[in-house]
Amino acid sequence: MSIDFDVEKYRHELRVHCYRMLGSYDEAEDMVQETFLRAWRRRDDFEGRSSLRAWLYRIATNACIDDVRRPQRVLPHQLEPASFPATALPPREDLPWLQPFPDVLLDRAEEPDAQVVRRETIELAFLVAIQQLPPRQRAVLIFRDVLGWPSRDTADATDLTVAAVNSALQRARPVLRDHLPPHRSEWSATPSSADEQALLRKYVAAWEAGDPDALVALMHEDVRITMPPYPFWFEGLAAARRSLAPNLDPAYRGHWRFLPTTVNRQPTLAAYLKPRGAPTYTPFGLDIFRVEQGLVAEITAYETTNFSLYGLPDHLAADS
Repeated sequence: MSIDFDVEKYRHELRVHCYRMLGSYDEAEDMVQETFLRAWRRRDDFEGRSSLRAWLYRIATNACIDDVRRPQRVLPHQLEPASFPATALPPREDLPWLQPFPDVLLDRAEEPDAQVVRRETIELAFLVAIQQLPPRQRAVLIFRDVLGWPSRDTADATDLTVAAVNSALQRARPVLRDHLPPHRSEWSATPSSADEQALLRKYVAAWEAGDPDALVALMHEDVRITMPPYPFWFEGLAAARRSLAPNLDPAYRGHWRFLPTTVNRQPTLAAYLKPRGAPTYTPFGLDIFRVEQGLVAEITAYETTNFSLYGLPDHLAADS
């Protein structure tokens, strides 16, 4: 059967879908390309019993499941040690492949059939929690509880029966709840609230003042700091203070500047570093914040120099 093979308009939402399935932006990009390739090869098999969009989702889901079954390409023990203080706690089983998703891509709501990406379904904590599910259960939960698909359409997309879909969903929901942080229902429902942005301004002011006590005063007592893909994590105020304090001294790495932004719909600081003698501030990484009850509950720090992907400048002048 000949079809109008206009698949490009689905790129955005398929990218978000694959990202939820895999937790990796790079792998999601690869899976969208793999989806389009598989669709092109099978274009004569499309019989029109479902929409082109639903057919593409089915292909993308199976491509992601195939990818999840392969051994992870980056594991903590394969990484070179990072230049962090040696006070980090022992590594735990985090997701070394977890990557942030640019909000500038989440905001492309003008594309046909694009989903309105809700904050609670794209936050890093949700991504971590949903990765604890077996791949097909994960797909079922995404289709039913995130995208709102009926059981019949979900069954078609996941190669399951309706009864199997309902059973998978019943098993998946409590596992997801168990792996989400406590008090999640109390988080701000807005993309990034005014209170959260005010908290970030206080955080930057404390950093610029070189005051580690003022920094930890903005944090929960069980605050957690992680740095994917490195197997380092810090928990509690004392550990957070030890991990951050060396960076407040320009003699350690240099001078810092921060730009407030949002990533994964969460309040974020884009960190720029100017080493001693350097003429400009250049991208260093993204600090993504989870805020509970007006205090910092978690910071996920990513080293990245590709700020253009996030709609951020590639450098800051020294006098900025």
